[in-house]
Amino acid sequence: MDFPEKIKQQTCSDCLSGKSLGFQIRMAFQPIIDWQSKSVFGYEALVRGPEGQGARWVFERINDTNKYYFDQACRVKAIETAAKLGCNTFLHINFLPNAVYNPETCIKATIEAADMYGFDLHKLVFEVTEGEQIPDKDHLNRIFRSYAKRGFQTAIDDYGSGYATLDWLIELKPHILKLDMQLIRNIQDNPAKQFIVEQTLAQCELQGTKVLAEGVETKAELDWLAGVGIRFFQGYYFARPELERLATTEQVNGLI
Repeated sequence: MDFPEKIKQQTCSDCLSGKSLGFQIRMAFQPIIDWQSKSVFGYEALVRGPEGQGARWVFERINDTNKYYFDQACRVKAIETAAKLGCNTFLHINFLPNAVYNPETCIKATIEAADMYGFDLHKLVFEVTEGEQIPDKDHLNRIFRSYAKRGFQTAIDDYGSGYATLDWLIELKPHILKLDMQLIRNIQDNPAKQFIVEQTLAQCELQGTKVLAEGVETKAELDWLAGVGIRFFQGYYFARPELERLATTEQVNGLI
């Protein structure tokens, strides 16, 4: 895959300018909860438009021409904003694997941003969503291996809604697996969903992958999931995403 030289030499300052997108991006943050310690484990950075418009508004303006730049710009903006807000926990950043043509080259702006803003590289978690069409599993495996070598953590997002199966889970061995909210919704009353989650949890325990349930909205869902041994959670039950703000442990529902 051939990319123009000016893209290959993209730097952190290039991403911060926003020029190649035609609009600025901002970041909202939603806390990820460690239920065992009743604390904030990390935050997921979620892209927003210049006036706080939702992710759909942003993605309607992304295409094959600017997808690579958008992926890089999101990483840099997430690190910049989180660092300025004083984030000292894990920071989850979504990435588009089809925008990564070479893992080692594409990570340069990320490393530069972390160095510029004093953010610990080992607290970065890169999430790939099941909503992204991934025709080449080997390519994603190379990305995961390369990122792990750099000290980054990796995660599969929205597990249970798309392409990924237990075979993918076993081969990719992500540090974190995020269960899709459709699996979580009313799981306390749905034996079929319970079976899928328990089977997935068993495999994750075997290979040392943390399981995170996202989209938790009710105490009944939380109680069932915690009851089968899930430790990490994310969802409106705890806190909604907030634009350029990090919710503290004291501000998260159910932690105090």
